[in-house]
Amino acid sequence: MHHKADRIVGVLFGLGTHALFAFTVWYLFWFLKGGASGSWSIAAAGRDALLALQFAVFHSLLLYPRVRKRLTAGTIRDAFYGCLFCVVTCFSLLLTFALWRPGEELFRFRGPAAWIVQGLFYFSWVALFYSLNLTGLGYQTGWTPWWHWFRGRTPPRRTFRPRGAYRWLRHPVYLSFLGLLWFTPVYTQDRLLLNLLWSGYIFVGSWLKDRRLLFYLGQTYRQYQAQVPGYPLLGWGPLGRVPG
Repeated sequence: MHHKADRIVGVLFGLGTHALFAFTVWYLFWFLKGGASGSWSIAAAGRDALLALQFAVFHSLLLYPRVRKRLTAGTIRDAFYGCLFCVVTCFSLLLTFALWRPGEELFRFRGPAAWIVQGLFYFSWVALFYSLNLTGLGYQTGWTPWWHWFRGRTPPRRTFRPRGAYRWLRHPVYLSFLGLLWFTPVYTQDRLLLNLLWSGYIFVGSWLKDRRLLFYLGQTYRQYQAQVPGYPLLGWGPLGRVPG
């Protein structure tokens, strides 16, 4: 009976996680599409800044190898860690959406320029899911390890084989997310704050991801870093090509 109850909880957790993921992506689309404006105070600006930063902190913390090792050594099974990461990320984003306060409008693209910027916003969504699919969207959301647990199988070992956009840059997912942030036809005070804070996090997160993959893959990833820059036209620093 105990095993059966555990399995029921595991199934519901996995299915609920991915329903929550779909719900969060939908609201993220409208949140980043932007357009709302309002009256902004110093207190509202401070709260918005904290909301933006708490997402960055929780998102990075759960990806840290030592944190994962400690949590999976306790009560969290490795098959469910990806789902846990997805749930925490979703709740962090939903908290941001719920408590966010819009600021006054600063600038607005009009006419053909607005259409172009809006088109680039939609293109960034396509690029995001394309990039996620290249590395395994099921691993990003926790679906793949959960699905193998559900079927009573061991998840396949993730291999490192750069393909598609990863042959030219190391961080196409983060680059796509930068497009979601900056390709907006309406700039408000709060949107500018969000863009600056999350852009900073994206570049720090890119550096942390390089370190994380170097930890897991060793010399294989070091050679990749020496051949492929983190971002287009970036030929220097830790996000450029790193000597092997």
